[in-house]
Amino acid sequence: MNAFLQRAQYYDTQIFLTVNGNTSQFAQKSARIISRLGDGPAYFFIGLTVLYFDTLSGSQFFQTTLLAFTINVSSYLILKNTIKRDRPAEKIATFKSLIQPSDKFSFPSGHTAAAFVFASMFFMFYGLWSISFFIFAFLVGLSRILLGVHYPGDIAAGAFLGIMSSAIAIIFEPSLAESITFFFNQD
Repeated sequence: MNAFLQRAQYYDTQIFLTVNGNTSQFAQKSARIISRLGDGPAYFFIGLTVLYFDTLSGSQFFQTTLLAFTINVSSYLILKNTIKRDRPAEKIATFKSLIQPSDKFSFPSGHTAAAFVFASMFFMFYGLWSISFFIFAFLVGLSRILLGVHYPGDIAAGAFLGIMSSAIAIIFEPSLAESITFFFNQD
């Protein structure tokens, strides 16, 4: 590991330990609930609700969001199984996570990536209505640190991956890409 990566790992670990060293029982219980909500089914049910109630663009939202999730999961699996970063409990001898992670490796955070896919797609279609989803996405990432299954760097990478997966899905949806370009090019 080169000096830059060692330094990044050191700071990532220090931030992780600082956050985890100052958590209350309430924060831990809240983190469990938020993390569980970020597992995935909630996004599907919200998407179905949008599909049902938004007769103008609900179908396009649902289809493009499915594409974004497909891009996200594919990229996530490739990154996770290529980089193979150990989880904090594997690297820090004195630390034990609060939950059992669903897989072995830590980078990037799949929960965070999924939350940011949904928030980003909601932003692309519904603008300011997405603020609550971005707050939720941030809380999902924080919950994964508080539960001890991810470093902050994993969370940042997951957020980036989710946003980029959404951007790529938008590019592949020509009619939506045109409306987004128009929205940002207004004088």
